[in-house]
Amino acid sequence: MPDPTRTVLRQAVPRFVRLLPAVLAGVASGGSAVALLAASAWLIARAAEQPPVLYLSLGIVGVRAFALGRAVFRYLERLSGHDASFRQLAEIRAGVFERMLPVAPDGLAASRRGDLLARFVGDVDELQNVPLRVVQPVVSALVVLALSVAGVALLAPASAAAVLGCLVLGVGGTLLVQRWAAIRAERTLAPLRGQLQAAVVEHVQALDVLVAFDSAAAGRRAIEAIGARLARATRARAAATGAASAAMTAVGGIAVAASLAAAAPILEAGRIDGPTFAVLCLVPLAIAEVAGAIPLAASALRIARSSAERVAHAVPARIPDGIPQVPPAPAEAPPTIPPPAITLRGIRAHWPKPDERAETPAAVLAGLDLDLAPGERVLVRGGSGAGKTTLAHVLVRFLEYEGSYRLGGVEASTLDPRAVRRRVGLVEQRPWLFDEDLRQNLIFARDTASDDELLDVLERVGLRGWVEERGGLGARVGERGALVSGGQAQRIALARAMLADFPVLVLDEPTANVDPDRADALLRDLAGAATRSGRTVVLISHTTVDEALVDRVVTLEDGRIASRGPLPHLDPVRK
Repeated sequence: MPDPTRTVLRQAVPRFVRLLPAVLAGVASGGSAVALLAASAWLIARAAEQPPVLYLSLGIVGVRAFALGRAVFRYLERLSGHDASFRQLAEIRAGVFERMLPVAPDGLAASRRGDLLARFVGDVDELQNVPLRVVQPVVSALVVLALSVAGVALLAPASAAAVLGCLVLGVGGTLLVQRWAAIRAERTLAPLRGQLQAAVVEHVQALDVLVAFDSAAAGRRAIEAIGARLARATRARAAATGAASAAMTAVGGIAVAASLAAAAPILEAGRIDGPTFAVLCLVPLAIAEVAGAIPLAASALRIARSSAERVAHAVPARIPDGIPQVPPAPAEAPPTIPPPAITLRGIRAHWPKPDERAETPAAVLAGLDLDLAPGERVLVRGGSGAGKTTLAHVLVRFLEYEGSYRLGGVEASTLDPRAVRRRVGLVEQRPWLFDEDLRQNLIFARDTASDDELLDVLERVGLRGWVEERGGLGARVGERGALVSGGQAQRIALARAMLADFPVLVLDEPTANVDPDRADALLRDLAGAATRSGRTVVLISHTTVDEALVDRVVTLEDGRIASRGPLPHLDPVRK
């Protein structure tokens, strides 16, 4: 099985054709830097001999050309390299999001929201450094170093051998020291950034509760402690990077001394002249500067590897083979879909484990069998932990399952999850309301709905009068529905589900946030509005429900059906 971290790192590298311009520009920029120093050294030494100015023209032109070329090629390298990297980054980010879709939302429930956001944004962004600071600089540097050493060898083989030896020993030693000094800090940078963002997000989301219990200061101290650890890791990495740069500068000086010592006998023997000797003495400085990209690339690779590991494990690896990780675009659904028959056999399901190393939790549903006829109203009840909400999430494919779940005669695991969710809708016990007005909270279920259609569906769930009192569809609901009551939030969520026109509607604890005095009235309104168009309704509740509202009662216990049966008032003709 391929290493997922290496797979992500390979995906971060653009295609050869796309990265080639940056590599060539990098070679030209590094070569210009070496040639600039060589031309400058030759020009200064040759000018000291006071020849006719005509003999210096080529050197003067070379200095000007290489100085301009170094800057121009450096700009082109950055431009083409960043263009290729950002294009690849967009593909990686889209790929991560597409991998999340089949397992969202329950497959991601074990991940902290802030940390997941940090992986999706910060760690994916860090992958741009793979081509920008690792692949392209190293390839360009190796090409320039090979050409430069070959050029020195043409003038003085002994100097080339001395410079090459200094580079190999110096770069190797710098890499070892840098690894020893900064490897721990570099590997913890990305996880610490994720921990910090997760802690900040959780602190802000729970700020009202923390303030109420006088625990906000403790939360801030925890954030500050993570920030201090991140700062220490950042400083350690910066210190190691600075030490590597200093070491490569020292390597340049040592290479100059070694080249000088190797070229001196040749100069004394008259085999080279003074300007050539000056070139052999100063070019190693430029060569060492080019070689300095290699330790920096090694440091960037370690950080990128840590981020790649977090990106690779941002989505659980337990995506069943039967589910496409990139679902195909579904065909347009017909305007009205008849309620399908639902058959469950031997259903087993459990909630996600906290991480891949944790033991798989015990199944919440353990061999459940259930049949739902088209247009049937079924009450599923049971105590807390019996598996009611788990069943609801299996029906809409938020949770994966073992066993057989057939929707209209077709196994649900073979369908695009979006196709299942066009037929089975869920109204959760804590419906999510966006910090927008009522109109925006409704029309994303059907963006072509007119205001009259919105008001009509609100009337069907008993909210039209309340909406008109608040000033119409432009009334805001507040963050997470803070400006509406629990019962009103449930009605808004039901109106949204009715706009989507789900053939099968699952109501999970619709009265959980409602006063007991109003629960019966709300439940009667919800059940009546949901079944008026003949759709199948699965009503989940652990509290007492008027059995006249449903056709059948199913009782869950320990993930299995403890009892089931039709009610005396069931009308077989309607079914």
